[in-house]
Amino acid sequence: MINKALNQYKSVDLNTAVEAASPHQLISMLFRGALEALAKAAGAIERKDIQLRTQQINKASEIIVTLKGSLNLEEGGEVAENLDGLYDYMLRTLMQANRENDAAKAKEISELIVTISEGWSQIPAEEHQTTSYKEG
Repeated sequence: MINKALNQYKSVDLNTAVEAASPHQLISMLFRGALEALAKAAGAIERKDIQLRTQQINKASEIIVTLKGSLNLEEGGEVAENLDGLYDYMLRTLMQANRENDAAKAKEISELIVTISEGWSQIPAEEHQTTSYKEG
């Protein structure tokens, strides 16, 4: 009962944060969500928890698909094209991680996301509306 209430509270809190977030902040939230899912997936792989591994790799993959889908390939130029290819690589590698039960592959993707996220966080506030990602 308490867990259900906590989960509902977290859901409301997350929904509020999403509604109040700028497009730039939403992308940052997606990066954090992917990193959290990948950390859980790597732990599940090490514990041989197949169900949790699959669930978390699927969650990370869905987030990466969302990131890929939010790229503005028309206006983003080479940066957007490179990210598009990198996201494809991440998705393929996550499929391998799931199939081969390979925590190292999940950690590799985490490292890539950290690198992208760090770059994303360095974008000056005045540039937040002119990024390689599209709104909506």
